[in-house]
Amino acid sequence: MTSKLIPSDPSKVMVIRDIVPNTITTFSTPFWRFGRIKVGGRGTVVRLQSGALAVFSPVALTDDVKEKIAGLGEVKYITALDIEHHIFVGPWYKAFPNAKVIGPEGLPEKRKKQNNEDVPFSHVFKPNQPMTIDPEFDAEFEYEYIYGHVNKELVFNHKPSKTLIEADLLFNLPATEQFSKTGENSTSGILTKIFCALNGTKGNAQKRLIWYGTSSGDRKGFSASISRIDKWDFDRIIPCHGDVIENGGKGIFQRIMEWHLNAAKKSA
Repeated sequence: MTSKLIPSDPSKVMVIRDIVPNTITTFSTPFWRFGRIKVGGRGTVVRLQSGALAVFSPVALTDDVKEKIAGLGEVKYITALDIEHHIFVGPWYKAFPNAKVIGPEGLPEKRKKQNNEDVPFSHVFKPNQPMTIDPEFDAEFEYEYIYGHVNKELVFNHKPSKTLIEADLLFNLPATEQFSKTGENSTSGILTKIFCALNGTKGNAQKRLIWYGTSSGDRKGFSASISRIDKWDFDRIIPCHGDVIENGGKGIFQRIMEWHLNAAKKSA
């Protein structure tokens, strides 16, 4: 099934871009949801002030990626942002065995059930349990475990650059950058057109989808997490699916999550 989701030769179609010079680099690649819908995929690497590297939702570890990483520093943290974004955690840990692997509850068990590579998780987030990574990491990141999200989402805010890093919290489709080197239109195909219409940042479709779908299992917990994230100072949003929101991200976040923010206020 993986062969239907990711490109056979990711090195030919991956876009490596410095979002913040010498601090944040993204690795954008084609990705097909259910093997048919063009949503794109993205890994993000943040270089801490110490020189250590934090990797979020790692993508294929191609030679170009290895070369870029080698020029940035030492990988010390590898994070699967939810229970779906873990395909390449094994290869990255094999290449950087001293790194701390971070993920949400349920992911270690899921990987074992799927016979994925054996990866020891240093930090597993669980509901209502305070979590710290280490002083070096905590000095630069705020983070929230949205256990009310259907995919058990982890969200990080890189405070020095005011950058929110997330996987499936919100999409910014179409995935223009992620399909820019494929020769394919990022919106071609009827299923992709429908999915993009539901998961863009304009209009209210995604707001409704998150309220009635993504958060429906634990809307109260989801809303509480969104309220805490809203207190963070961020401007840029780097999603795994769709284009990077280079500025104005806080306002977009507040508009899409308006109902959850209102719900949190009412229950406070």
